Amino acid sequence: MIRMLLRVLGHEYARPMRRTMALMTTTAIAEGLLYALLVPVLRALFGPEPGDARPWLVAFGAAVAVYAALRYISDLNGFRVGTTMLRGVYHRLGDHLARLPIGWYGAGRVGEVSVLASRGVLQAMSVVVHLLAPFISACATPLTIVAVMLAFNWRMGLAALAAAPIVAAIQVWTARSTAAADAERHERDHEASARVIEYLQAQPVLRAGGRTAERFRLLDDSLRHVQRASRRTVLATLPGVVGLTVTVQAMFTVLLVLGAYLALGGNIGAAEVLAILVLAARCADPLLSLADIGGKLRATRSELARLDTLLRTEPLPEPREPIQPVRHDLEFDSVTFRHGDRTVIDDLSLSVPQGQRLAIVGPSGAGKSTLLQLLARFYDVDAGAVRVGGVDVRAIDTEVLMARIAVVFQDVYLFDGTIEENIRLGRPGAGEAEVRAAATAARLDEVIERLPGGWQADVGEGGALLSGGERQRVSIARALLKNAPIVLLDEVTSALDPVNEAAVHEGIERLMAGRTVVMVAHRMRTVQRADRIVFLDGGRIVEEGGHDDLLRRGGRYAGYWNISLTPAASE
Repeated sequence: MIRMLLRVLGHEYARPMRRTMALMTTTAIAEGLLYALLVPVLRALFGPEPGDARPWLVAFGAAVAVYAALRYISDLNGFRVGTTMLRGVYHRLGDHLARLPIGWYGAGRVGEVSVLASRGVLQAMSVVVHLLAPFISACATPLTIVAVMLAFNWRMGLAALAAAPIVAAIQVWTARSTAAADAERHERDHEASARVIEYLQAQPVLRAGGRTAERFRLLDDSLRHVQRASRRTVLATLPGVVGLTVTVQAMFTVLLVLGAYLALGGNIGAAEVLAILVLAARCADPLLSLADIGGKLRATRSELARLDTLLRTEPLPEPREPIQPVRHDLEFDSVTFRHGDRTVIDDLSLSVPQGQRLAIVGPSGAGKSTLLQLLARFYDVDAGAVRVGGVDVRAIDTEVLMARIAVVFQDVYLFDGTIEENIRLGRPGAGEAEVRAAATAARLDEVIERLPGGWQADVGEGGALLSGGERQRVSIARALLKNAPIVLLDEVTSALDPVNEAAVHEGIERLMAGRTVVMVAHRMRTVQRADRIVFLDGGRIVEEGGHDDLLRRGGRYAGYWNISLTPAASE
């Protein structure tokens, strides 16, 4: 587990971690050596001259002071290193997540990462602050005490040492026997959390159906699964706990019998036997704590394994010698892209001259949005090439590529903050006048005027305090402020009311002016002004041409256009 921890921490924190472990080990050994002084103290106290114990008692007091100082320094260092590493892991995790392809973020994976980035990281890093020192102490202190026993009486020392491999075997066996139960418990906990969220989100549907008094069967089932998994975890752990307790008690009993036998035979004094039994009793507490510490370490190891797996996920490779394009034309050259076992884009070739507008239409699942994602390099193609300005996007530095592209999605996400802060994400260094001009061009100024707080109005988490049309206007203002030469639009008006749609269209027209544009739209009227229209189906181009030309052909595009003109489609 230590190797995995160091791998998760990275090279920067490996050395401080090793120093911390060395200090903790030194402290644990010092604790064991401290108890060694009990032997001469007890020998003198039970001897003919009890006063001879004074120098040993002074030495014992000095040793306690040294140990206390070491323990203080060790614990303080552990907390400092732990908090520093926690901050470092968060930064490393954030940097790594920012470099992973957008396509990696599925619906289930986002929830998993959010849990891992909050509770998981805290639990994984708690090993440095709360678990590592007790674990090292539970291992090193008893071994040091056994070494002291060997020095005073090799027979009793060997008897105590015989318990060490048994304790180690019990720990290994317990870890193996509980691994499956721990994994199942984690899976069931994750499922139950998802069901709780689902139950809360489903309240409008449940209440509309008059089912407010009913129990939610899926949630009940998942909670029962958690209960069964918890029971199996406890049952899997119980034999190890009992075995460890029996082993420690058996060791003490053997030492007691052996000590009595040696004392009766005159091979050892009663004071030495008493001192060694005190040392043995001191061994019992840390050994028995191994059961509790071991369970916590196994849970921590599971979180570390998930963190390690995430951090070892390969991001999209960056070019060693990046090329900077000088033009802004776009090209798909025999592109094939697969998502799992499904071919989304199939040997597609397409070009968009600089400054022109391309509209992509077609049925759901045709691969329209995927084309935009490939242009922005959210994914890498499986075959062929996607080029910007004649340069393969894989040969362009990611920051350079994204600086040339403004993307407006259908589902707009706004960060919890003010409207102005969300607009500034397009270009953080923009002046106040530029921000105001972008907002005005996106017709956002009229929204700001009616909001309490104006520019400083809080949009809420995800923009929840704004309507869909208002969020879309913020997104367009952000793209206008970015002033990128390439604009990608993905279904930006598909779910807007007529008033917001008109305002958003006006902002989009300003955004598209003089730029290379690729737009995906379900509402056919939004694509009439495109220089060229491509009808996509099954990842292939079925038709392409101008709006009027495609209508004259009477093909798939003309059929979609006619359907869009019906009253039901217009509503």
